[in-house]
Amino acid sequence: MLSGADGVDQNHLAKLLQDVARGKVRPGDALESLRELPFIDMGFARYDTHRALRKGFPEVVLAEGKSEAQVVGIVEKVAPHRTPLLITRARPSLYLAVVEVAPAAEYHEEARAITLAGTESRPLRDGLIVVAAGTSDIPVAEEAAVTAEIMGNRAERIYDVGVAGIHRLLAESGRLQKARVIIVVAGMEGALPGVVTGLVRAPVIGVPVSTGYGTAFGGVAALLSMLNACASGLTVVNIDNGFGAGYAASLILAGYDDPKKPASKPRRRRA
Repeated sequence: MLSGADGVDQNHLAKLLQDVARGKVRPGDALESLRELPFIDMGFARYDTHRALRKGFPEVVLAEGKSEAQVVGIVEKVAPHRTPLLITRARPSLYLAVVEVAPAAEYHEEARAITLAGTESRPLRDGLIVVAAGTSDIPVAEEAAVTAEIMGNRAERIYDVGVAGIHRLLAESGRLQKARVIIVVAGMEGALPGVVTGLVRAPVIGVPVSTGYGTAFGGVAALLSMLNACASGLTVVNIDNGFGAGYAASLILAGYDDPKKPASKPRRRRA
């Protein structure tokens, strides 16, 4: 039987419908189990248990701005659903509280993220490369990589290859050419995403980072540089938004193997 804490994704819902069809679950009981599925109302938060069905991944918890008790309360409610859980902008002290109620949770220090893997095992998708211009950009790059990984992808990393030493990037050209989607994280003047986009066929997601002196304006200079890049195929997310880049890259990769996507038919030429 499905419960509100189980969340709702295609696998859980399909199993419930099969159980009803086979007579294992009464229609009334199935209806009752679905009653709480759109969201779990905890008073301070309404956790969207329908998100996995709509988006392919459960709702992500932003820890920033929430109290420790609030985050732990959410984890206690949703951890039993056996689907992946991602908590972003999480401090180490929060992880110590979360692991008390979810012992399998992992903390990714550089990414400032907590993850809880789901029980369902699927082959990881290949094709994602995360590029960081400098070592100072790695925390945001890691947030992107960890997000993509918990969403079922294998993330390759290429770090410290900024335009101040372009030969370092060119040395990785072979790997970049094989990618299906590339995330490029850069601060300072934010030139690297445009350079990478001009070298590869794959779509590139640029992430401006708030590293840099004075006129970097906390990442605004990098953001404007990326938005004004002349290379076609570059999409830009918000400043320091590694999560948004990792999520978008995952949706792109999922589109490659979507079984519901109809195969294109070759056009017949007229005689």
